[in-house]
Amino acid sequence: MTPDDVDQDQLAAEWAAALETQEEGAAADPFEAATAKAGADGGDALAEEWAKALATEEETSLRKEKEQQHYATRSTEPHFKDMTAEAKAPRSESINKELDFILDIPLDVSAELGRTRLLINELLQLGQGSVIELNKLAGEPLEIFVNGKLVARGEAVVINEKFGVRLTDIISPIERVKSLA
Repeated sequence: MTPDDVDQDQLAAEWAAALETQEEGAAADPFEAATAKAGADGGDALAEEWAKALATEEETSLRKEKEQQHYATRSTEPHFKDMTAEAKAPRSESINKELDFILDIPLDVSAELGRTRLLINELLQLGQGSVIELNKLAGEPLEIFVNGKLVARGEAVVINEKFGVRLTDIISPIERVKSLA
């Protein structure tokens, strides 16, 4: 025998051992084991296992179906009261009484000619007859503030020797909300 023949024989033996190991591992597969068992028993054991599995699955689905039916019988359709007639009806005096409470809340109203910024040094140098330049031009409307929020614009008027403001433009609620942002 030549060394090549020895190597060939050894290689063939290794292949045979590997194939044998592989066949043993394949037999360890549960499906193949069940199939082999079914072949030996004539299929009765396998059929019995399948029947048990199907019965368990059927039982579970029946239980879930009964739960769903139980929940369906306990649930009800929502019933909402029709409020259309009440919404269209004229406001009652009870609402007016509630508004009367709000109408008694005092508010601070101020009219502004314009604004400027001064340094403390400039403020201390002011005296009688000094002129402060404002950021508005002559003839521009005054701004009317309620509790510090701009609500209208107007022009200055004199009534019975007192200053007053004639409103020329009311700020819309949308613009008031935008100015808050």
